[in-house]
Amino acid sequence: MENGAYIGLSRQMVLRTGMDLVANNIANASTPGYRTQTPLFAEHLADPKGGREAISMVTDYGQFDSTKEGPMRMTGGELDVALNGPGFFGVNGPEGLQYTRAGNFTMNNERELITASGYLVADTGGGAINIPEDAKEIKIDREGRVSTEQGEVGQIMVREFTNPQMLSPSGSGLYASADEGIPPENTQVFQGQLEGSNVQPVFEMTRMIEISREYQALQRFMQSDHDLQRTAIQRLGRPAG
Repeated sequence: MENGAYIGLSRQMVLRTGMDLVANNIANASTPGYRTQTPLFAEHLADPKGGREAISMVTDYGQFDSTKEGPMRMTGGELDVALNGPGFFGVNGPEGLQYTRAGNFTMNNERELITASGYLVADTGGGAINIPEDAKEIKIDREGRVSTEQGEVGQIMVREFTNPQMLSPSGSGLYASADEGIPPENTQVFQGQLEGSNVQPVFEMTRMIEISREYQALQRFMQSDHDLQRTAIQRLGRPAG
């Protein structure tokens, strides 16, 4: 395969990754607590044999999750909570203790506080938070303490991270981290509100159009390059005379 084809294919791969992330951003434009994802790319220098000049290609280097907070929206829901600050809620997810910004909580049949995906919201000790069956009113204060008219029943775990980019997205609005984080210093919990997605739909749609156009232009370039090579081979293959 010629150098132009290698370079073109590498660029197509990263464009596909970019398109996937843009599509995911648009699909989650109304998802509480969702953070915009942006692809990261790196240059890869391939050292061909025979002393020829190195080939520069683009490779997928991962993704960057925006740390910008989404807009706050009043809902009035007793179990809707939003974080003002850099913290994350603790959740007992499929990979153990995980973290989320989405505070649209509800209760399961055991009256345990759960996320919209059904995972247990963790208290500060890592356990579940149970709401008494006869509770008539639920209050959640700025530190995440949950109480009813009978008294406090638990405290929602909130953690802050020195480098939020080390959190790894794991689906369902959850993040995994080898770092357990620290108790909140600059984060407050607000009941009756939800943090919206920080996605900017118009920007993402524009980006989608740009990626699509670049992909199509790249396809035309690669086809043109292929046609030139085929023509050259055909001419070289003709008998002399």
